[in-house]
Amino acid sequence: MRVVILKDAQAVAHYGAQLFVKQIAQKPASVLGLATGSTPVNLYKELIKANKAGQVSFKQTTSFNLDEYLGLAASHNQSYRYFMNEQLFNHIDINIKNTHVPNGMHPNPKQAGSDYEQAITHAGGIDLQLLGIGRNGHIGFNEPSSSLASRTRVKTLTQATIDDNARFFAENEYQPELSITMGIGTIMESKQVLLLATGESKADAIAATVEGPISAMCPASALQMHQDAIIVIDEAAATKLTNKDFYQFIEKQQRKLETD
Repeated sequence: MRVVILKDAQAVAHYGAQLFVKQIAQKPASVLGLATGSTPVNLYKELIKANKAGQVSFKQTTSFNLDEYLGLAASHNQSYRYFMNEQLFNHIDINIKNTHVPNGMHPNPKQAGSDYEQAITHAGGIDLQLLGIGRNGHIGFNEPSSSLASRTRVKTLTQATIDDNARFFAENEYQPELSITMGIGTIMESKQVLLLATGESKADAIAATVEGPISAMCPASALQMHQDAIIVIDEAAATKLTNKDFYQFIEKQQRKLETD
């Protein structure tokens, strides 16, 4: 697990975007794993800027999003399909037919999970998976107690996650309590994983992810077992790390290796 500590949220977004640009340069037909939430928005802005500047093209890429609310149509303004269209897809040269988000209106949600797994496999697996992290350590909608071997499935949201996301819904508007999400096992099969976190509110979750025991009670801690996971955080999210200075020293040495 590589831990990269940067000055602020914008630096985190820029660093993450450059990893995507590098991935696509190496493999134009990359399969990208994407995420929603507030953290990836600045990264997507960076990718839009790079695309418009001719620095990267998404014409050959395929994408799979982590999750979707169960019971929201793709056209609903709080659906994750709508989010991705508005925040990224409508502004880059990707073929919208090659973008995949779990179907929150599937008549058989269990089958929807199996279909999604098959689609990822058929595409050749995810090359680079983007993750955010919840305050309780969840990745995707894999809440605490999720099996570390779990696959794409229906998942019940915790009250904490529902409360955190309530700000996106209008008063008295229907807010789902169920989702379809990639499983932790699915995420772990990605060739490379990039987790972004910013702000003091994520400091406890980052400390548990990086330095805590591997546990289903902190789903993101499973990334300790991934062969190529990069945790990119700002100074605020790093405040609870015991070995912060050592991670910064390691990263300094890593950059020396990369430039030699």
